[in-house]
Amino acid sequence: MLIIGVIWRSLDLARAPHDRGLQLLVTSLFLLASGEVLSVPEINGAVDALTTVGVGKLAFNACTMIGLSALVLFFAFSTHRANAYRRYLRFHTGLLAGVLVALTIAMTATPPALRGHTLSTPYMARPEIAAFYVIGNVYFLYAYLTSGLWALRYARRATRHLALGLRTMSFGLFVVALSSVNRVVWVYLRIEAPRGHQSFNTVNWSMTDLALGTVTAGMSYSAGMQLFAHLRSVALHRRMYHQLTPLWTALAAAYPELVLNRESFTTRRNRLRLRGTHERFYRRLIECRDGLVRLSPYLIRVAPDADLARGPADRIAHHITAALAVKPAVEDPDAALSAAPIAFPSGNDLAADARELIAISHAYAKGTSEQAPDHR
Repeated sequence: MLIIGVIWRSLDLARAPHDRGLQLLVTSLFLLASGEVLSVPEINGAVDALTTVGVGKLAFNACTMIGLSALVLFFAFSTHRANAYRRYLRFHTGLLAGVLVALTIAMTATPPALRGHTLSTPYMARPEIAAFYVIGNVYFLYAYLTSGLWALRYARRATRHLALGLRTMSFGLFVVALSSVNRVVWVYLRIEAPRGHQSFNTVNWSMTDLALGTVTAGMSYSAGMQLFAHLRSVALHRRMYHQLTPLWTALAAAYPELVLNRESFTTRRNRLRLRGTHERFYRRLIECRDGLVRLSPYLIRVAPDADLARGPADRIAHHITAALAVKPAVEDPDAALSAAPIAFPSGNDLAADARELIAISHAYAKGTSEQAPDHR
């Protein structure tokens, strides 16, 4: 899931490379995914084999900690003003650097033969090993708890589906934070009884797995709903694009100079791009509007008493047919023509304008088909 998130958000970042929020989010997802890869025992062991024992553990912790730090900064950047964010960035970067230095010192101070230690090691009483896990898990507690709180704050400003995903993610982060507390407790239990309390650790790992699954579910739900909304928007704009075709075809034939960059959307690759669907729809809508403005003097001529701004779509379509018939093939560039408002939408948004023009386009297509001669 993290890898899918990296790919998806990287595509967004490629379109907006200077977006600081996207930079932080992609960095976070990439490092968290890298940390998950490094946590696999075989890969961790391979890193140690290529370097020295303990480097794999340090690399795993560093990737995860920096990834969580980037996640915290992403939420802070999204909800803070610039000055407050810069103060938070300095504090969090200093804290992270201090923790990573402390972990490196603790690992370096550990005898080489013991650097492959885990939470189940019988040598937890050694100060450098205990310090490694206590410092690391205290930072994880801070990072998970802070991320969860920021996610909750961000959810208050988010849409309904995104807010639900963020709240689910926050719950999982709070439980993972609790598991970090449990690991600190576990360290002290292992100091007192080096080979005891194994069931405590087993239960804690099960809780961690469940919590991480909850975090993933929250992320998946939010991402899935965003993808669904995007695909639905693409399908809607593709349908509206084709619904405008009858009106656009007539106006483009009358005023071909109004068609914007026709050659840029002729390739198969551009026709298949999801982003291109929105661009083609907006261009077609603008071209239809421009064409009606250019045609409006002739509409006034053929229907001087009609309500061209608020009239029904079928009547406006009928007047468009008549206006196109009287429009000269070559207009006098010096002629003074007065434009008039045509087909005002019922609302002020783009969707209302599109609905108005689509209704006229349907009526125009219907009228044209009824006027066509029957050659049967």
